[in-house]
Amino acid sequence: MLTISAAEVDHALTFPGLVETLRTAFRDGAVQPVRHHHGVERPDGAASTLLLMPAWTDFNAAGTSSGGHIGVKIVTVSPDNNAIGKPAVMGLYLLLDGATGEPEAMIDGQRLTQWRTACASALAASYLAREDASRLLIIGAGALSPFLAKAHSAVRPIKTIRIWNRTRANAEKIANELRVEGLAAEAADDLDTELGQADIVSSATISTTPLVKGKLLKPGTHVDLVGGFTPTMREADDDAIIRARVFVDTRAGATKEAGDIVQPLASGVLKAEAIVADLHELARGQKNGRQSTSEITLFKSVGAALEDLAAGIAVYRALKR
Repeated sequence: MLTISAAEVDHALTFPGLVETLRTAFRDGAVQPVRHHHGVERPDGAASTLLLMPAWTDFNAAGTSSGGHIGVKIVTVSPDNNAIGKPAVMGLYLLLDGATGEPEAMIDGQRLTQWRTACASALAASYLAREDASRLLIIGAGALSPFLAKAHSAVRPIKTIRIWNRTRANAEKIANELRVEGLAAEAADDLDTELGQADIVSSATISTTPLVKGKLLKPGTHVDLVGGFTPTMREADDDAIIRARVFVDTRAGATKEAGDIVQPLASGVLKAEAIVADLHELARGQKNGRQSTSEITLFKSVGAALEDLAAGIAVYRALKR
């Protein structure tokens, strides 16, 4: 069994390559049982979340005598970790042989999640962002933010990147990292002003108060909501939902777990039938993405186990070679 570090994941993947790997995965599908979602209470009164995300390739879809692969991601989310300088999200990914169940690889789950999450957003943007989108706004300066910047830059001609964060120093740190890699990134001071100028707004926070104000968005903007993963978290307000054509990664996940979808559905601001498409339908050509240069599009992701499986297989195959 291979033990694969974060650095090895970085070596194995490219942003354009993983976007196309995910496109194929959503087109072909996989078996995805409902994820296990457990609250873990601690003696100090704080709480963590334990997520178990299994998936396996369908034998027929795999088309091989080996029967494909089985994978499960084990993730903890502990928001208080930020106070002690540790990431809020920790995890491991276990990849198994689909026929025998033999363990094939143990992969750094945190890094795999960063790659697949950012590339799922870029996959959505390949259908939903304007072809000429060049100004990117990243809201949040967590570990995912540089991955989002690089993934979106892989599918659209991004020339300007602005990073906004409640703590400006953290935004400056991410911008500096991106500039070292040749991307034109700067920290932003005024979120409202940036919202009115961006072609793509990508938000990766765990805010419960909406940061993306729909009334400020210019025609043609694409909004990418990544951070909120519970019904109480909300990154965009009702105005954004009302003005946009709404898309999700998976209908089952987003309508159950994402506050940006759950809350508007509960209030009647959004009707279930108004969710235009998920990534399966877009990848299979069953539904259309952007229809004009002036419309506002909004994509909400909560993560799908097939994304981890596809990325895990890609890493394993690259390093095994």
